[in-house]
Amino acid sequence: MSGKNILRNLAAALALTACAAAAQAQDTIRLGMTVSTTGSFALASQSGVRGVEVWVDDVNRRGGIEIGGKKKKVELVKLDDRSDKQMVTRVYERLIVDEKVDLVFAPFGSTLTTAAATVTERLGKYMMIWSAASDSLYNQGFKYIVLGTQMPVSAMLRAGMEHASSLGVKKVALLYSDEPFPTGLAEGGREQAKANGMEVVLYERYPKGQKDFSTILQKVRASGAEAFVPTSYEGDLISMVRQMRQLNINFPYTFMVYASTPQFLDIGKDSDYIFSHTNYHPAVNWNVTAGLTREQFAQAYDRLFPKAEFAPDFQTALAYGAAVLTEEIIKKAGSTDAKALKDASLALSDKVTDMAGPYAISETGMQLKMPFPVVQSQPGKGLVTVWPKDVATDKAIYPIPAWKDR
Repeated sequence: MSGKNILRNLAAALALTACAAAAQAQDTIRLGMTVSTTGSFALASQSGVRGVEVWVDDVNRRGGIEIGGKKKKVELVKLDDRSDKQMVTRVYERLIVDEKVDLVFAPFGSTLTTAAATVTERLGKYMMIWSAASDSLYNQGFKYIVLGTQMPVSAMLRAGMEHASSLGVKKVALLYSDEPFPTGLAEGGREQAKANGMEVVLYERYPKGQKDFSTILQKVRASGAEAFVPTSYEGDLISMVRQMRQLNINFPYTFMVYASTPQFLDIGKDSDYIFSHTNYHPAVNWNVTAGLTREQFAQAYDRLFPKAEFAPDFQTALAYGAAVLTEEIIKKAGSTDAKALKDASLALSDKVTDMAGPYAISETGMQLKMPFPVVQSQPGKGLVTVWPKDVATDKAIYPIPAWKDR
C-alpha cells in the first residue's frame, strides 16, 4: 500500500473515531463537579458526591433523561479541588473548556462555590448548588445559579433558636470561623436569637485553620452563656467538643450544625447530648413527588456503597435532592442551555418535593424552603428528633449533664 493510501486510510479512521465520539456525546449528558479529597471540606464534600452518584446510577438504570423524545444517560465527570478556592477556578474551567460538560454541580460550601460561579457565569454554564447557603452569593448578579436544596444561611438556625428559647434559654454565645458560610450562619443566628427574646452575650470570630480553642472556650464560659452555638465545619467542631471535655467546660444547651453527621457521631461519647439539625432522619419523610423516597434512597445507597466508611447524612441527602431537581429541570427545559435551565428552575419553583424537602427559589436562585428539624444525640438512642413538635419523636434532655455526670 502506498504512503498516500496509508495516510488516507488513517485520516478516514480518525474521522470515523471522531464521529463515533461525537455521536456518543450527543447521547450523553455530561455533568461536571469537583470533590474535595483533602482539606477542611473533604468529609462534607465526599458525603455529598455519593448522593449525586446514587442519582446517576438510578437515572441510568431507568435509561436516562428524556430530551426531545430521546433518552440520554448521564456521565458524571469529577475533578479534585482539594478544598482550595484558587484550584476551584482552574478545575471548573477545565470541566467546561476541556471536558466539555453540559452543566455543572457546585463544589461543597459557599467559599468554593462563589469561586466556581465566577467561572461558570463567564463561560455561560448552568450550576446546580447543593450546599452553598450564604445569602451574599445570591446577591451578586449571577444569572445561571440555583440553590436546589439548602435553605438560606440567614434562616438555617431558626429552628435551633426557637427550640433553645422554648427550653428557657436566655443567653446565647455565637462563635464562628472566618469563612463565608460560618460567618453568614452566625449573622443569621444572632438575628434569630434576638427574634426569640434571647440575649447574645458573645459574638466572636476566629481565624480559619485555628486548632487550639482552649482560650476562646474559656471566654465563652466566662460570658455566662446558657447556649453555645459555634458555626464551624466538622473538623473544628470535633476539636472543640473534645477540648470542652478536657477543660471541663459545659453548657446547658450546645448546638453544632454538623453534630448530626456520621463523622461527628463517630467520635463516641463526646458527641452525646449535643443538639444539631438534619433533613435525613427516619422521622423526616416528605411526600416525595420526584426521585426516591428516603427509604428507597437508603436501599440504593447500601447497594451502591456496601463498604462505605460512613452512612449517608444530611449532606448526602442535599446533594441527592439537588440532582433529582436537576433531572426535573432538564426535562422541563428540554435542553441543557443555561438560560433554558434557569427559566425551567423558576417555572418549577414550589411545584416539586424531593427527599430533601419542598423546593422553591427566588429570582436570584436562592432556596426559600427545605426546613431542618432539630435533633439531639441521646445515649442508647442515637439521634432523635426533638423539634418542632409535629416531627418530634422524643423530649430533649435539657440541661445537658455535666461531664462528670455522663
